Amino acid sequence: MVKVTIFHANECDKKKCTAIKMWKTDKARLVYRINQIPHGAIVLNPYSDYSVSPEDHRYVSRRGVVGLDCSWNKVSDSKSFFNLSKYHRALPFLIATNPVNYGKPCTLSTSEAIAATLYITGFKDQAHDIMSTFKWGHTFLELNGELLEAYSNAHDGEGVVNIQNDFLSQYNKD
Repeated sequence: MVKVTIFHANECDKKKCTAIKMWKTDKARLVYRINQIPHGAIVLNPYSDYSVSPEDHRYVSRRGVVGLDCSWNKVSDSKSFFNLSKYHRALPFLIATNPVNYGKPCTLSTSEAIAATLYITGFKDQAHDIMSTFKWGHTFLELNGELLEAYSNAHDGEGVVNIQNDFLSQYNKD
């Protein structure tokens, strides 16, 4: 079982917060201070220059994955999260299915981001387990299934980005 840690910044509605629900169902550990984030873990960061890929499997299996549950609008100019780990990764194109951002591309909830990372890095059963916590969770995996499977078969981050770009160029033609 991969260790899932979530830095929670207390900036959301706790009734809708997927990180809180993951914590309540023992699927993640919540931390409230940056120094509690495990060293060497993959940190999900939409500003990273590197995409999560199957190549990250060894880091995820050893140290886990970290979701940052905070307002990215407030963090964009801050460097506070960027020194947490040398293993920052961005997620490729996926579509949210959570009730707050349903149908919006690249606006995933923390649970969707964690599940996508687990799926892409080869921990598909744990990704399904996390999403089974939510009534809408199966929809995320079904809607993004083809892309998640393709990303999980890429060799590295460059391959993931190429798959994403091929998909987006086909989508933009339609």
